[in-house]
Amino acid sequence: MNQVTRMYTAQGVLTKEQQVAQYAPLVKRIAFLLLAKLPANVDVDDLIQNGMIGLLDAIDRYEEVPGAQFKTYATQRIRGGMLDGLRENDWLPRSARREMREIEAAIRQLEHAHGRPPSETELAAALEISLADYQKILLEAKGHQLIYIEDMVEVDGAPYLERHVDAANPDPLALLEELGTRTAVAAALEALPEREKLMMALYYEQDLNLREIGEVMGVTESRACQLHSQAIARLRAGLTGKPKSARAPRHRVTAQGGK
Repeated sequence: MNQVTRMYTAQGVLTKEQQVAQYAPLVKRIAFLLLAKLPANVDVDDLIQNGMIGLLDAIDRYEEVPGAQFKTYATQRIRGGMLDGLRENDWLPRSARREMREIEAAIRQLEHAHGRPPSETELAAALEISLADYQKILLEAKGHQLIYIEDMVEVDGAPYLERHVDAANPDPLALLEELGTRTAVAAALEALPEREKLMMALYYEQDLNLREIGEVMGVTESRACQLHSQAIARLRAGLTGKPKSARAPRHRVTAQGGK
């Protein structure tokens, strides 16, 4: 049996191994396109691994029908595998994310009303919770990110990647620059209160951890975590749209029985 014969099954189609080899570059391309829209802590190798699982699933499930190309079907399964993997690794509870979105709405509303970043006290008052409970939400939201999987929703039937990714330009940096994302993030960072601006510089530019940042800023590690969560909330508020009415989270009951 020669090498060409070993590439095909008895039905005259490529073996699974050959199909995997043929479409592996597609998996990598989709991974890097997706990576351009995700937080920096996402590892491209994890995306590729999950994409390969999606490719194998596509090979096993695909049935050739008129008008249906395998590449189109495989692309959907590969992307789906990557998104499933991201969802599984996303540990922030839905309740914490919901509360952070309510904080973002309050930030937008107060900034629109007062023309400046609101203080923690003002945000707690707008949400009708105590300052201590507001800061507890910030602490519980460790890991809050600029972009989440549910942000990548379809609009008018067009998936997020199809709306924001130019298939002819797979360079992630070029994509970010073309979409104005870097400019928008830079402007949002500049608008942060000085303390939170310092926090972001120490965390993302100097690569300090929260304990080290706390030492530099003269606060506890927990307080540094709160400042980071609040800075991310302000950035998301500035990047994700117009002011909306904030819906107050459910009142929390403290150990003393108050709000």
